[in-house]
Amino acid sequence: MRQKLVVIGAGMASGRVLEHLLEQNPEAYDITIFNAEARGNYNRIMLSPVLSGDKTYAEIVTHDDDWYATHNITCRFGEHVVKIDREAKQVVGQNGTVDYDKLLIATGSAPFIIPVQGKDLQGVITYRDLDDTNAMIEAAGKGGKAVVIGGGLLGLEAAAGLAERGMEVTVLHLMGHLMERQLDESAGFLLRRDLEQKGVTVMCGASTAAILGETHVEGVMLEDNTGLEADLVVMAVGIRPETRLANDAALDVNRGIEVNAQMQTSDPDVLAVGECVEFNGALFGLVAPLYDQAKVVAQTLLDQPAVFVSKELSTKLKVTGCDLFSAGDFAEGEGREDIVFRDPGRGVYRRLVLEEDCLIGAVMYGDTTDSNWFFGLIRDKTEVAEMRETLIFGPSFQGGSAADPLLAVAALPRDAEICGCNGICKGQIEDAINGGAHDLGAVRAVTKASGSCGTCTGLVEQVLAVTLGDDFVLPTSQPVCGCTDMTHEDLRRMIKSQELKSMPAVWQACGWKTSCGCHVCRPALNYYLLADWPVEYHDDPQSRFVNERKHANIQKDGTFSVVPRMWGGITTPDELRAIADAADKFAVPTVKVTGGQRIDLLGVKGEDLPAIWDDLNKAGMVSGHAYSKGLRTVKTCVGTDHCRFGTQDSTGLGIKLEKALWGSWTPHKLKLGVSGCPRNCAEATCKDIGIVCVDSGFQISIGGAAGMDVRETELLCQVETEAEVMQVVMAMTQLFRENAKYLDRIYKWMAKVGLDWIKEQIDDLENRTALAERFELSQSIYRKDPWAEHVKKADSYQTLGDLTLEAAE
Repeated sequence: MRQKLVVIGAGMASGRVLEHLLEQNPEAYDITIFNAEARGNYNRIMLSPVLSGDKTYAEIVTHDDDWYATHNITCRFGEHVVKIDREAKQVVGQNGTVDYDKLLIATGSAPFIIPVQGKDLQGVITYRDLDDTNAMIEAAGKGGKAVVIGGGLLGLEAAAGLAERGMEVTVLHLMGHLMERQLDESAGFLLRRDLEQKGVTVMCGASTAAILGETHVEGVMLEDNTGLEADLVVMAVGIRPETRLANDAALDVNRGIEVNAQMQTSDPDVLAVGECVEFNGALFGLVAPLYDQAKVVAQTLLDQPAVFVSKELSTKLKVTGCDLFSAGDFAEGEGREDIVFRDPGRGVYRRLVLEEDCLIGAVMYGDTTDSNWFFGLIRDKTEVAEMRETLIFGPSFQGGSAADPLLAVAALPRDAEICGCNGICKGQIEDAINGGAHDLGAVRAVTKASGSCGTCTGLVEQVLAVTLGDDFVLPTSQPVCGCTDMTHEDLRRMIKSQELKSMPAVWQACGWKTSCGCHVCRPALNYYLLADWPVEYHDDPQSRFVNERKHANIQKDGTFSVVPRMWGGITTPDELRAIADAADKFAVPTVKVTGGQRIDLLGVKGEDLPAIWDDLNKAGMVSGHAYSKGLRTVKTCVGTDHCRFGTQDSTGLGIKLEKALWGSWTPHKLKLGVSGCPRNCAEATCKDIGIVCVDSGFQISIGGAAGMDVRETELLCQVETEAEVMQVVMAMTQLFRENAKYLDRIYKWMAKVGLDWIKEQIDDLENRTALAERFELSQSIYRKDPWAEHVKKADSYQTLGDLTLEAAE
């Protein structure tokens, strides 16, 4: 007879328990799972890329609704558990009671809130889950200043993500250097330097005295009376095990819920797993031991012998694009000696701590290639006296000279840990490869290696290369999605070579695994068809991201952001009056000047969108496409019209460019800048395409970025006339449209094809002219203001107010 298992918490640890349980005996239990969040298991490690905009929530979901349904799991998501009745063996939820034979508590941890004045103000948030992430995304959409309290991993990821979204960010850290638990002072200094180069201000030794404001946060006051302005405060000062339900149920609780080696609490029918657990006085925050616990829980539930053992842990983190590694004990002490390597120019730092001829600690920053080898030496207490002179340089240099880097991987023993998150060693990966897993995806599917934080991906590929030899080919790109084995590049080549001009034609020709694609591939496929066949193919609005379908950026509270276009940042009194009148008429709560020289109306109700755009259209204003994968802005300075340093009419050129390019669809957002002189007031050298005016003409450069990846543009060409600038920019945009992978910015695409190849295409006058002509053809078909088009449809309605978003679509 099947027993009843109730799980409280749908996080990564309990999710791994269910995977093990269902793999070994899917008939053992009827499973019910509660979760306070209104969703199931997703990869919380990847919330930072969601915050920065590099990933969507859908991309980090581990168990979707279909997974739970397939395994007949009863989901009570969005429902809090009120109490655990151990005597009746029942879990009491907000919406009713569930009986259990076995209970698993996986309540995780709760963020620590420092008890200062103002902690409950609106705009003070923590960073633990998707709701917190969405709150930060909403706040960043309004711009302004953010203060992040806490210089640990979560705090720095929050700071980087908010900076990526355009906020001015200051990190306050109480200790003397960042991430002091994982890094020594020197590595912490390098991390701080890199963050500051990315635009994040860091204040160490900073103690928060109060958070200021009446109803909404307005600033932060430090103990030394330093005041900081703030529109958002993120508290990331630490976490504590969430033990309230266990306490109320009279289970043994110290700092966490106490468990034995079988992960049982003081009640043998109640188990616990994850960050809420305490074992032998230790708490657990890294994912690797949580997954070890999950395996033991599943075995215990199936009455199989199992023992959880705390292991030596390493921390291998990727914070804001900076590689970090630390393991063991790196504190100073009597009888210990350090070996240190510093290369400030490359931002590389290594420190090894030795005691009695053994490596007991390691800190690495900037280059963590050999981290697994060093960790193995620490874990196995290997004597390193004979290799001491070359130890700092890693396994490739043992014997006194540099060797093929793959030899270091080949030299790793089979029990060397490769994937710390999932506890996967080299031998398990080799067994999977020898069993037929001959690419990264297959290895990940069999072993889960590289499937969590992803930092070990390169190492897994090296194990593949060593094991398969010449049979291994490093993939240049991953499949578009699970619907097909084709890469973006293969898919696009097929669309062009076979002249496929509709989605069904592509699905049939490619042997799609599903009949009509998914949320990942449909937007990409729609874009490729639109860019390659602008005349024959008709845009499919339902295959666009939601903001593009709504023609506005959706905010967390369900309202929308309205951004009218201001050509080259130039406006008129009439336009300003129209914006002010619209803000008054529709009670717009926030009016914000954007970094792209425009005005953003935030908080517009969905039902008011057609009407507010009707008013703005009548004033001659069109959509700024702030929501689109297309041209956003052309930022300009005043050039020769007003500036004594201006060499050309940068404002006029910027307006011409924006009017030529607006409404175009591109693989990713496209930002331009035109500076009237090399002083670069329009920041042209960090745009996707930048033009700097000089006495002899115009320097056109490409591939800039000013987000988490800060990149300076590289020179494409120099021309003498505005007409040449217009042609080059249109040709460059079309080259990008026709060749880049969907959701790649220009700098990412440029890294794949090479600047030299791009220059060849643009320098060829005949090819450049043809590209510009194809761009203009596409523009003649698709360049239109979406709201002007919608308003035309209002003629069949009695009043404009009857034209809802749904009717418009």
